[in-house]
Amino acid sequence: MKARNTFGVLRLVTAVVLVVALVHRLFWGLSSQTIAGRNFLAYLTVESNIALVVVLIIGGILAFRRDDDPRWFSIALSLVLTWTTTAGLAFALIVWQAGLRGIRVDVPWSDQVLHFWLPVFTALAWTLTPGHRAVPWWIVPASLAFPIAWGAVTLWRGPLIGWYPYYFLDPRQVSGIGEFLITSALALAIFAAIAAILALISRISPAKVDRAEAKARRSRRAALTRSRRPGTASTT
Repeated sequence: MKARNTFGVLRLVTAVVLVVALVHRLFWGLSSQTIAGRNFLAYLTVESNIALVVVLIIGGILAFRRDDDPRWFSIALSLVLTWTTTAGLAFALIVWQAGLRGIRVDVPWSDQVLHFWLPVFTALAWTLTPGHRAVPWWIVPASLAFPIAWGAVTLWRGPLIGWYPYYFLDPRQVSGIGEFLITSALALAIFAAIAAILALISRISPAKVDRAEAKARRSRRAALTRSRRPGTASTT
């Protein structure tokens, strides 16, 4: 089996594991009988991991059909990985702060998978996949579009239902506008930093295939296809 096919299988398996973890987390939340459980889709982690499932399925198919990933796919995957990884870091910080304050936070296995293990595994696998493409630096500001839009909707929706997915967005749980702005700016800075790291890794990874070699293979296949067409003279 070619290396690309192996990584294609890994992408599809990862997508399946993500779906299982999302379903478990949904029912685990609903069993709590709280407003948080009923607002499963309001979490940035959940939304970004659903996007990751879609991107990984597409990536798995591409790995079987192409010698290299199209640039749009690498851009999409890097953006989604930026969101899932940053959400994982934010969740770790929330759990850590809760422990310092003596507040109990239950973390089921599905939360560990969604927040920690799969984002790291997927990013590592992406950098090792033969045929992955370097992503442009403009993904750094572009990576902020989704969290900003998500945050705006959350701040609009929060007062209507009396609930926020993360404590630092709730005016009742922060000391004031200053703490809210500082925390939000820090979160956006982490998004940008993760995006920059992924853009850098995509350029320096030794697993990236040589572009000229991939282009030459495509040219040879195209020439072979033309030579087999009826009425086309063979050059061999």
